[in-house]
Amino acid sequence: MPEFGQRWTRLICLSLLCLCLILPRESNARRAPKIPRCPATCSCTKDSAFCVDSKVIPKSFPPGIISLTMVNAAFTTIPEGAFSHLHLLQFLFIENNDIQALSKYTFRGLKSLTHLSLSNNNLQQLPRDLFKHLDILTDLDLRGNSFRCDCKIKWLVDWMEKTNTSVPAIYCASPFEFQGRRIHDLAPRDFNCISADFAVYETFPFHSVSVESYEFNGDQFVTFAQPDSGFCTLYVWDHVEMVFRKFHNISSRSAVYCKPVVISNSLYMVVAQLFGGSHIYKWEEDPQRFVKIQDIDTTRVKKPNFVDTFQLDGEWYFVVADSSKAGSTSIYRWNSNGFYSHQSLHPWHRDTHVEFLDVGGKPHLILSSASQPPVVYQWNRSQKQFAFFSLITELADVQMVKHFWVRKVLYLCLTRFIGDSKILRWEGQRFVEIQTLPSRGSMAVYPFTVGLRQYLMLGSDFSFSRVYLWDDLTQRFQPFQELNMRAPRAFSLVSVDSKDILLAASFKGNTLAYQHLVVDLSAK
Repeated sequence: MPEFGQRWTRLICLSLLCLCLILPRESNARRAPKIPRCPATCSCTKDSAFCVDSKVIPKSFPPGIISLTMVNAAFTTIPEGAFSHLHLLQFLFIENNDIQALSKYTFRGLKSLTHLSLSNNNLQQLPRDLFKHLDILTDLDLRGNSFRCDCKIKWLVDWMEKTNTSVPAIYCASPFEFQGRRIHDLAPRDFNCISADFAVYETFPFHSVSVESYEFNGDQFVTFAQPDSGFCTLYVWDHVEMVFRKFHNISSRSAVYCKPVVISNSLYMVVAQLFGGSHIYKWEEDPQRFVKIQDIDTTRVKKPNFVDTFQLDGEWYFVVADSSKAGSTSIYRWNSNGFYSHQSLHPWHRDTHVEFLDVGGKPHLILSSASQPPVVYQWNRSQKQFAFFSLITELADVQMVKHFWVRKVLYLCLTRFIGDSKILRWEGQRFVEIQTLPSRGSMAVYPFTVGLRQYLMLGSDFSFSRVYLWDDLTQRFQPFQELNMRAPRAFSLVSVDSKDILLAASFKGNTLAYQHLVVDLSAK
């Protein structure tokens, strides 16, 4: 028993010793975390921190900081969520630094912030909606920055108009037209921030030399002349898939132009061919097909190049530009059963294009030719004939003449394959040249409008085709965008399902459809 008692005593002592060794460790594990110290580049009080020459924004501060000042910082950008660990901040002064850029979410998490100063930095712009979640901000100081007053600051102008936050006067440093102006005095309408872009929307795997669009029975169609494939091909717009899908073919071994015309709810297609004569087809619904109803006189039209349709005094006409040495540009009139020869214009001049336009209630035709300057014919109502009126210019080699109107003023664009294209303005008695556009290798030009924007599409066989945009201030076209298309021969604009689509017939590459996309530069 004595020996057993001694063993028991030793066991108890050993247990007590182990317990003594363990207890301090448990005490250490439960010890309260250390209170963060004031960063080395800052001076701190109970509720504020003043930082100088900081290389980065410190990650930790003593608890309870509600005011932070940073001056002479060694960094130039402030990233997203840079102050999110200081959620109690009420006053934030980032002053007298070289801060050049902020993240859109720099001040994320600062729900208690009432005073913010970014004065005397090097900010030229601010990210859109930078102050969006600062719900109780009462004072904002942006003075002493070099703000560039362009589309990227439009949101700030709009915000300052609506906010209750007090913002001392700030000024534009650039651009020149706004230099020195108070930003408070600007309005969102002072910024022209809506731009656009033409982006490839659909590609058609064939060459084509003409494209025309039309509506029939509530559907939107386009038709392409494909001399290589031997068809006039029709596509219809699919309102579900939002693309053009193939609809029908008219066999034509050498089609150069497929011109649709809807007369009294009936669809006709004028198919101009280089060989085998030209024809007129009528669409039948049951069964769905085009039926040839008429041939065009081959003694007059030998080498058609272009077809246009127009109405005069309630009657329908179409005109075929003939580009042969022995043919004649000819006009045909509809008489309820078909189109019949109405008038032959000047022969032997190898015409390439015809443009119909009305000037002051007087219909005119402008004929472009490979052998002489463009010729104007004027309609004589008593004789129901077009008579020679004038030459537009002494320029030869004009492939095409197209007209357009800007604010009730008539303009012409003359495109040339060799030499520069010209923009002319009607001055009441004659056309006056106002602009020259470089256009070596141009066979097609197309003025068109989308909304309030007046564009000019100028094709080229040798380089990028160019889109120009009309500038109301200078009353001239300005370069807008270059498009990569091979040997374009015709263009057509289709507006359907809130989309504006520019179709381009290509003689040497795929036929293309470009969508006109509106871009708000102030939203970036």
